[in-house]
Amino acid sequence: MADHKNKKQNETVDAGLCGNEKIEEAIAALQQEPTQEMLAHTLTVIRRRMKENGQLIIADGQIRVQAIKTADGKAWWAAFTSFEEELKGGGSVKSTFLANIDKLFASALTVPEIAGVIINPWNRTIQLDKNLIQIIEGAKR
Repeated sequence: MADHKNKKQNETVDAGLCGNEKIEEAIAALQQEPTQEMLAHTLTVIRRRMKENGQLIIADGQIRVQAIKTADGKAWWAAFTSFEEELKGGGSVKSTFLANIDKLFASALTVPEIAGVIINPWNRTIQLDKNLIQIIEGAKR
């Protein structure tokens, strides 16, 4: 688990994040036009990044992935497409690490206490409940 506070250090470990701007663009388009077609497109973009061995940033929440609660009381794992997205939360910089998208999703499906994964909870947000994760996962086989 590495602490990514140093920008120079970030540049050397960000290879797995290259291409995540496509996820951000797809989420932005979905926010502008919240249709089933745009949702399907966004899930396809996430699936492609997963197949490319893409990674997301996860904040450390005391040895476990940090969970956040939504207004309905459900707990979600938070993941970020870039360090810029992670810092938009405004809190103090936490220890962060990179996780392969496929491994993060597979783990999320096994944890009954969470509803799913929220990507970029502060800005270009998409809530992937376990059903949507299974749709993404199912298509990789």
